Parts: sequence; C-alpha cells; structure tokens
Amino acid sequence: MIITPDLKQNIFYALFFTITHNALALFYFCGMLVAIGLSLYRPSRKSIFLLLGFSLLLFGFEYNKHILEGLREQTLNALITIQEHNKVRRIINIITLKLLPFFLPVAGWGLVLLSGFLFFKEQKRKN
Repeated sequence: MIITPDLKQNIFYALFFTITHNALALFYFCGMLVAIGLSLYRPSRKSIFLLLGFSLLLFGFEYNKHILEGLREQTLNALITIQEHNKVRRIINIITLKLLPFFLPVAGWGLVLLSGFLFFKEQKRKN
C-alpha cells in the first residue's frame, strides 16, 4: 500500500492537532501513569495523593471541555419540568458553571502539591 503525499500530510496534521488540542489531558494522564507506577512499586500515602490529584485534574479538564453543558442542561431539565424555578436554575448554574470548574483543578493541584510536600518531608527525614 502506497501512501500519497497529501495523505501523509493529512495524517501528520491530524496527529499534530489532536496532540496539541489535548496536551494538558495527555500530561495529566502521564502523571496518573507515574502515580500508578509509584503506587505499585512502593505503595504510600504520597503516591495515592499524586494519583488522586492527577485524576481530579484530568476529570476537571474533561468536565470543562465535554461534560459541563450536557450535565447542566440535563440537571435543569430533570429539576425544572412544568413551573419555572429561577432559584433552582441559579443554584445549578453556580454549582456547574462556577464551583466545579474552580474546585476540581484547585483540589487536584492541592493533592499533587501535598504529595510533593510529603515526598520532600520524607527525603529530609532520611538525610
């Protein structure tokens, strides 16, 4: 099978744009793989915190990119059927549009930093 030059270029562009579009997700996934490796090699609290942190970061990335609007609409449609409830709509909007997009990255990076703190604390204790 011979690949024509235009197909080679299209494959390159498809891979390039897929990787650049999802660079953060790939970084978080690699962090998860490292954390899983650490957990399997030497299970500890810091490796679990690292895994949970990168998991929250990856979920937060995907939430902002793909889940947010669908979840918001689904929740509003389930709670507001016949009569309009502006207070419920406002609460759902605050939770789905403000709190979760803020909380997930903050909690993820907090756990990653906590894991790093525990690692350096352990290294300091060894020396």
